Amino acid sequence: MTAVAEESRPAGTYPGWQWPAGLGTSGLRWGAPAPAASAAVADAPPAEPAGEPAAEPESGPPEPAPAGNAGAARAEEGPPGGESGLHIPELYCPDAERDDPALGDVVNERLVDWAAEVGIFTGRLERLRSHRFGHLFMLAHPGCDDPETLLVAARCGLAEWAVDDHWVDEGEDTDPQLLAPRLAMAHAVVDPVRLPPRYMPEFEKVVQREPVLRAFRSALGHLSTIASPVQVARLRHELAVMFVGYGQEAQWRSSGRRPAVWEYLLHRYENAFYPCMALIDPVDGYELPAHECADARVRRVYLYAGVANVLLNDIYSMHKEDPTDTNLPTVIAAEENCSLQEAIYRAAEIHDEMMHTVEAECAALAALGSPQLRRYVRGLWNWMGGSKRWHATSPRYHGGS
Repeated sequence: MTAVAEESRPAGTYPGWQWPAGLGTSGLRWGAPAPAASAAVADAPPAEPAGEPAAEPESGPPEPAPAGNAGAARAEEGPPGGESGLHIPELYCPDAERDDPALGDVVNERLVDWAAEVGIFTGRLERLRSHRFGHLFMLAHPGCDDPETLLVAARCGLAEWAVDDHWVDEGEDTDPQLLAPRLAMAHAVVDPVRLPPRYMPEFEKVVQREPVLRAFRSALGHLSTIASPVQVARLRHELAVMFVGYGQEAQWRSSGRRPAVWEYLLHRYENAFYPCMALIDPVDGYELPAHECADARVRRVYLYAGVANVLLNDIYSMHKEDPTDTNLPTVIAAEENCSLQEAIYRAAEIHDEMMHTVEAECAALAALGSPQLRRYVRGLWNWMGGSKRWHATSPRYHGGS
């Protein structure tokens, strides 16, 4: 990446270019625009980076509807409400680049078989199958056609979801006071602990009787077959941060405290889809160079994209969540003293504003960086599109138990 360490420049500026932010910046996109969806919605022309070869043709998302009163602007958009009666608006996000249902089914079936093998979701395997987690990874990694490679990512993702579905929301005992010691054990599996020989068997007994721990051990073992040690270490880092976020959420649950909106958004920098997103390059068969992965400009786009995508999860999951749960719409409703529906529209505005910034900054990174970085930001954009398609269609959020 060009001149990554030039700290003497003003923050956020680089030769001939300044970080764009907020609404109205989507014209800075990389790749060729797709045909307009309608006469009223047209893509802006792509920005051609100076001195760089043109990127492979890539479709950007359509321009959003004109901003205005959130409730009025969104009343005509999106799918009808579910059993909750809440309306989920259309969100500014790319769609999936590839949808191969047959490939998704293969990954899904193998994922359910693996869950049965390690013991997670026992008694809930049919429901797990119906949620089509395998389709999420097929959609999110359109550059990979190999079901076994996609299954590697899917195992890691399902182990992460198992923390929530076994220790937080469901399971035999979801007491938030138990979460911290459980997460400590999970971290000892993810970043393998070494104890003096006389004590190691006691730890192994805990692992063998806890399915979530077995899932993490198995998933990381499979990951090492396609990822470099550096890439595996990146996932370990993201999992450790996610565990911190789970601990923060447990404190809210045990105390009954509702966080402020700013605090909740900060929390989503810790508890998001980063462990899944960390596998973008190994699944596609390359490695983002360490100096670019760690570059502050790359990191801040990656983190902002992760927050935006998990806010999409907050919005799409409103049909299944308890109104007392902690998510962006519920904290907005409490802080702004508005209805839950109004809060959903406000959350959608926040998501969309973040996505415009991510779109523009991905374009800038593609122009400034190496071929691997150009490939990576395309993969990041595709991951968000695949995640959006899955959230919009999975029975986990639409009619499934």
